[in-house]
Amino acid sequence: MASFPGVPFGIFMFSTCAIVIGLIQAVIVAYGFYHPYLLNHQIQVSENQAFYKHHILQIILRGPVLCFFAAIFSFFFIPMSYVLLGLVIFLPHITRLIIWCKNKTVGPKEEEEPRRLEAFTFYLNEPLSKERVEAFSDGVYAIVATLLILDICEDNVPDSKEVKDKFHDRLIEALSEYGPNFLAYFASFVTTGLLWFVHHSLFLYITKATRFMGLLNTFSLAFVGGLPLAYQLTSEFAEKSHNEIEAIQVSCVITFFASIFQFAIWITALFHERETLHPLARYGGKEHAFMFAKLALYPCVSLGAFFLTCLLSKFSTAIFHIMLIVVPFAFLALRILVRISLAIMKSMLSLSRRKDVVLDEEETCLSPAETLS
Repeated sequence: MASFPGVPFGIFMFSTCAIVIGLIQAVIVAYGFYHPYLLNHQIQVSENQAFYKHHILQIILRGPVLCFFAAIFSFFFIPMSYVLLGLVIFLPHITRLIIWCKNKTVGPKEEEEPRRLEAFTFYLNEPLSKERVEAFSDGVYAIVATLLILDICEDNVPDSKEVKDKFHDRLIEALSEYGPNFLAYFASFVTTGLLWFVHHSLFLYITKATRFMGLLNTFSLAFVGGLPLAYQLTSEFAEKSHNEIEAIQVSCVITFFASIFQFAIWITALFHERETLHPLARYGGKEHAFMFAKLALYPCVSLGAFFLTCLLSKFSTAIFHIMLIVVPFAFLALRILVRISLAIMKSMLSLSRRKDVVLDEEETCLSPAETLS
């Protein structure tokens, strides 16, 4: 469908796959309600099991129904098919917005309120399985690392005949020609590893995930999946060419968005920190400053490198390489730097408090007439 956006068969095949997946999920739900002991405890003890079944099936089958109409429209009016496929993603949030506006203007219906509180919805602040978020994320990071390894092994190994004829059987000299490619590979792999490390630290302190956190995590993983593309770009073009500069800037953008969405997960967790964060990581906690610095490191460095390559295009390659070298060492020294910064801030605050105390004592020693003057 992406390769041939104007061909109806691509949209039809995509929609058919979505319909089949939805029907299989509906069968799973029907089987679960036929054997209630498999269901969530909240549904098992509820008196409205029929309502739950109808509501969950309605949510699951909403997407396949839209895909069915998208498949039909693909043979008559392709833009309408893309609109319907987009509604599969945005319809739950549009529906919630309409209900919110209706409740604000007309008010909620009293007879529907108890049922609506029991229903499973698409609300962004609903709980999400933290274990499944971590498992999905680990799978994506593992695949990205594997793709990087496959890329470096496929195109950057010299042919034995070439080594013999061109480099006189000197393998080290032959490999030296692929030096920039190896450097780009190690840089991309280290970036992937450090982003995984930050992700692991983040969800170590998050005690409860929400749908919105899952959405932000998916966006972050989408850009993490672009790191093999960044590797290919930074190793493909000639040194100090215009294309190489643009490739470096694209790599900085990919790294920035992969890390800024992780930072957004942290900010989202802080809004409901008593429910979502470990006590040590809450605002003012022992690890709060260190976690903040760890999550802010990659966004700040990649954004700074991007703007520096725009202003100093002649030195863009050197700037990019410095960024790749500095960031891993910065991670190693981060805890020490944060502790030093906190110690300096505490000493400055204590000095300012001492000055205030001295001023207050001097004012108390003055007579009333001197204080007025």
